[in-house]
Amino acid sequence: MDDNKTKPLRMTASSLDGRDFSNMDLENADFSFSSLKDINFDGANLRNAKLRFSALDRTTFRNADLRNADLSFSSLSDVDLSGAKVEGANFSFTSQERSFNWQDFSLIAIIQNQGWVGTLVAAILGAVILYGFNAIAYFTAELSFTEEPIRLAFYKYLVILNIATGVCTILVTQGLTTWLDMIIKSLLAKHIILSIIIFLFDSMLAVAVHYFFAADIVNQYVARYPSEPSQNAPWYWYAWAPVAIANVFYFLSREGRQISRKISDQEYQLLNLEKLKTRAELDALQARINPHFLYNSLNSIASLVHENPDKAEEMTLLLSKLFRYTTGRKTSDYFDTIENELEMVETYLQVEKVRFGDRLRFTVEVEEESLKNLQVPKFILQPIVENAIKHGVSRMADLGNIVVKIYEKDQWLHLCVHDNGPAFSDTLGAGYGMRSIQDKLKLLYGDNARLELLNQPHKSVNIAIQKSAIENHQQSNHAFSA
Repeated sequence: MDDNKTKPLRMTASSLDGRDFSNMDLENADFSFSSLKDINFDGANLRNAKLRFSALDRTTFRNADLRNADLSFSSLSDVDLSGAKVEGANFSFTSQERSFNWQDFSLIAIIQNQGWVGTLVAAILGAVILYGFNAIAYFTAELSFTEEPIRLAFYKYLVILNIATGVCTILVTQGLTTWLDMIIKSLLAKHIILSIIIFLFDSMLAVAVHYFFAADIVNQYVARYPSEPSQNAPWYWYAWAPVAIANVFYFLSREGRQISRKISDQEYQLLNLEKLKTRAELDALQARINPHFLYNSLNSIASLVHENPDKAEEMTLLLSKLFRYTTGRKTSDYFDTIENELEMVETYLQVEKVRFGDRLRFTVEVEEESLKNLQVPKFILQPIVENAIKHGVSRMADLGNIVVKIYEKDQWLHLCVHDNGPAFSDTLGAGYGMRSIQDKLKLLYGDNARLELLNQPHKSVNIAIQKSAIENHQQSNHAFSA
């Protein structure tokens, strides 16, 4: 058993709405304080997972393993637990009731609506914004042109108080946003709680500024201008503006997060689609043992059973080893080490040598031992060696010689296959085998890899891959195949 256990996944306080985690191994994962609405956990392993204080509305756990999972203090409206294993799971203080849902209410969608509702909302917003800008212009003009010292001091006090109140309102609202989204479920309740907190905070701020810094200024202004109409307004008249600003800011920030989340979801889906497309293309391009090779090998075994039983046994064992490599290895679907690739190629050539006898000779050379640990696309060499047999050795009456050589030059890894058969024809590169290798290299490495067919100075097929591209793939190999 592997002693190096994978560290549990930690995604606390994350927004993951709508993701697909079906059939994933998420044992001991920590999703606490996260938004996990509409997530698909079907068939997932969530044993001992932490889902505390999370929004799990409309999440599906069909056939999931939730044994000993902690879902306390979470919202579980419309959750599907069909077939789930919940022995030992903690559902303390969870909320499962349905509440009024404002999620579909979108200010941007309403404004974009060409009907009378959209026009009315846009007109009201325009009027409020224009009114606010005109108020700024009015007080700026008063500060610039008023010469009476008491009125000027009073207006300065009002401007400073409004700026301070506005800054504090936004900072407090921003600080409360995460807490409100995590703890409070109902959108209406969130706005009510926010309004109460902002009202109390701004009232205390106004009282503190008045008594500690502006009491004399206000008293002088009231004594000098006792008949000002604004003095007849009740104390709470000016308290609604910060509350309105806080609610608008909170609402728009949620709108912005929803838009960003939708964009992120689209990018996530596009990434998944691109990954699935790449995988499908790689599956289609994955080299398989040529059936004609299998037929020829089996015929050779059949002919050797009576003439040379030892050779027949040797060839059977080699074929078994070759097909065990193609079907039974636990490495990545698309990558393997050069050492394993060369072992597979040598096994293939040994099978062919039993068939061709003394007509075939081969060698495998690796310039540096460290190169054997690099990972390259699986089955990248076997089709080239097979072509060397098919278009080279099999057409020769004399001794056929194949050399597989691995070396590094100028930060490029070179995988070369030489043979002494007839020169390449102009149409060989258009064959399916060579095209599939070219397409595979293009999918995996882009412009960081190339395939060359050379007749001079000696006949060879050369695959060149940038060393940095190999190392990058080697680091992300596990993530790619997950």
